[in-house]
Amino acid sequence: MTCGHEGHSPEQHIQDYRHRFFVSMALTVPLLWLWYTSAYPWVQALLATAIFFYGGWPFLRDGVQECRKHQPGMMTLIALAITVSYSYSLFVAAGLPGKSFFWELATLIDIMLAGHWIEMRAVMGTSKALDTLARLLPKTAHRKEDGELVDVDVTTLAPGDVVVVKPGEKIPADGTVIEGSSHVNEAMLTGEAHPVRKSSGAAVTGGAINGSGALTVRIDKTGEDAYLHRVMALVAHAQHHKSQTQRLADRAALWLTVVAIVAGAVTVAIWLGVGAPLSQALERMVTVMVITCPHALGLAIPLVASVSMSLAARNGLLIRNRTAFEQAHFVDTVLFDKTGTLTSGELEVSKVQTVDDSYDTNAILKLAASVESQSEHPIAQAIVHRAKTEGIDYPQPKNFQALAGKGVEASVDGLDVSILSARSAREQGLSLPEDQSSQSSAYVIVSGRLVGYIEVGDLPRAEAAETIAALKKQGKRTVALSGDRKAAVESVSMELNLDGYHAELLPHEKLEIIEDLQRSGHVIAMVGDGVNDAPALAQADLGIAIGSGTDVAVEAGDVVIVQDKLTAVAKALELGNATRRKMWQNLWWACGYNVVAIPLAAGILYPWGIVLSPAVGAVLMSLSTVVCAWNAQT
Repeated sequence: MTCGHEGHSPEQHIQDYRHRFFVSMALTVPLLWLWYTSAYPWVQALLATAIFFYGGWPFLRDGVQECRKHQPGMMTLIALAITVSYSYSLFVAAGLPGKSFFWELATLIDIMLAGHWIEMRAVMGTSKALDTLARLLPKTAHRKEDGELVDVDVTTLAPGDVVVVKPGEKIPADGTVIEGSSHVNEAMLTGEAHPVRKSSGAAVTGGAINGSGALTVRIDKTGEDAYLHRVMALVAHAQHHKSQTQRLADRAALWLTVVAIVAGAVTVAIWLGVGAPLSQALERMVTVMVITCPHALGLAIPLVASVSMSLAARNGLLIRNRTAFEQAHFVDTVLFDKTGTLTSGELEVSKVQTVDDSYDTNAILKLAASVESQSEHPIAQAIVHRAKTEGIDYPQPKNFQALAGKGVEASVDGLDVSILSARSAREQGLSLPEDQSSQSSAYVIVSGRLVGYIEVGDLPRAEAAETIAALKKQGKRTVALSGDRKAAVESVSMELNLDGYHAELLPHEKLEIIEDLQRSGHVIAMVGDGVNDAPALAQADLGIAIGSGTDVAVEAGDVVIVQDKLTAVAKALELGNATRRKMWQNLWWACGYNVVAIPLAAGILYPWGIVLSPAVGAVLMSLSTVVCAWNAQT
């Protein structure tokens, strides 16, 4: 369905259809009375003219737009039916022998206006992903000018400028750190679960969130060359590509338009060929073309859409793109982002292990928490949080010292305790467990001796395994797409029994993987929550965004999981499948009667005295509408 004037908001379109519907209904009541009493034909013509031009204008306008785009659909079919019936009825009112179709014209416009009003209310809201992406960048930056810090608009930054990023602020543009040290949270941009340490010489990305240290950054890229702008371009391309997909109702309307034109032309040709007067041939032709555009078709899909939106809301789902939602039936592969989607997105202690019989796990955790209590590193905070959760009291350390890029050390109850990374532990000549070489492990060393280690990671959500199992039961293939390290992605994939994974991906690489799968004939659902997922969400046949994620991901998604429950992914596919099934059923009810009605309207049984009058055709259309309404609710 075409929405009409570009630049108008969805709310304005809804109000427009609502107003046109009520005005047309008000004009239809006296028209029906006059038609029933066969009184004042020219008054009927005036009322019908008002309904045709005011109520029918959106269909006439958008029907022309569809034809210009060579994509005739619902609007073209409606425009054709109301134009033929209106034009013919005017000639009848002027004296041409026959029966007018003012009654059918008015009711058809009224029902189609109601259907489009219902539909637009159900799917209100267009994607604002690009605007949301742009808002990720801060509005101002602290630029160094003659040794002083001056707050300037971010849009005025140029390559070579030097800016200071204070603790907790967003980095204003892509650049290189020239002074300072801090941990930067890039999870929503790149998928890296752990905040990344940045010091002199390190590259930083605009939109990432600085940690507790101040950074002096030289700006390298701005405008179209910057990371976020490249992501915006990917999202725009993917959304444009997806917008070319026609809806189920439009595809049905396309075929009915062809049928209406062909059937009308054949009807008038045959009647004229057997010597019938022009007025009779025209009446048969118009009857066929009006009946071919069933009233029920205007309500068949909107009613199902409205009911499915309601059911989705009850299951914690917000449907933003019904066209894509209709594709759920065909989805065979579900792709998941890892950080914040399959996992919680927060670092947690997954294992405390002792390698020295003199220390149990509580002692290991106590020593580690004591030293790490003085550190602001995310891994340190996870260890301290675990100790507090388990009720382990730890003493205040003495002589605390941070070892840049290596770990921390302090004195705890008279013991020299170091908490080191895997690399630093090996550099001290310590032998580590073979399966514990990950940088996400904190090794506890007492007086130069390894006594234990603590694994810290971004753990799978509690409902992740259940979700994957439900999707496999539906016959879907499940794959992880992540910007995180290979070891972390592989671990989560194996734990959840995924069918595959891709790690260390940039946004455009996620999009390229989806495009390759689509070219191979696969129908893809993508589930994600971060900025780096936005292009993939927009490109996928069905994008499912985690509601607790970034606004960018939410706006790029076709379906939003409002309650942040991953199990809703399987429910969304089930509901999408059921919705499409109901739509097909309603299309059959809406169009199926044409198999009988069109030949009868054309006069195939005329030699036996049986012909379908416009009034009887209208009754059949009304019955079809009632059946569709009932089926949508059941």
